[in-house]
Amino acid sequence: MGMSVGSQRGGNGGRRRGRRHALMSEINVTPFVDVMLVLLIIFMVAAPLLTVGVPIDLPETQARALNSETQPITVSVNGDGQIYLQETEIPLDEVVAKLQAIAQAGYEERIYVRGDKAADYGTVMRVMARISAAGFRNLGLVTLQEQDS
Repeated sequence: MGMSVGSQRGGNGGRRRGRRHALMSEINVTPFVDVMLVLLIIFMVAAPLLTVGVPIDLPETQARALNSETQPITVSVNGDGQIYLQETEIPLDEVVAKLQAIAQAGYEERIYVRGDKAADYGTVMRVMARISAAGFRNLGLVTLQEQDS
């Protein structure tokens, strides 16, 4: 029972001499990659939800898509004959006045007209005729690309 505490620990008193733990100077990128992958998934899921607009069932054609770098102005006619400038419903009489106000701000790009498949053809043509009569010559109709079966 006369054993000392120092002899139970070994000859060096429980310490390791000569060996020091050096600081690790490497960057652990695993948490960074994990966070970036989670953000990528969130943005991939959220991106389609950010495109807000008037729900229009567009007809399909074989025309190619146009490349445009600016936000286009769209005039939409839904199946019930309601007219929208971007996402705001407006009466037919105000379409030209709103477009002229936008044109005074320096907009010179194409104006896109979107017509639902179920929309009255005459309503779509009245909208286009009013826009054209107001002096806007750069008009385009929006369709979906036809899917080959």
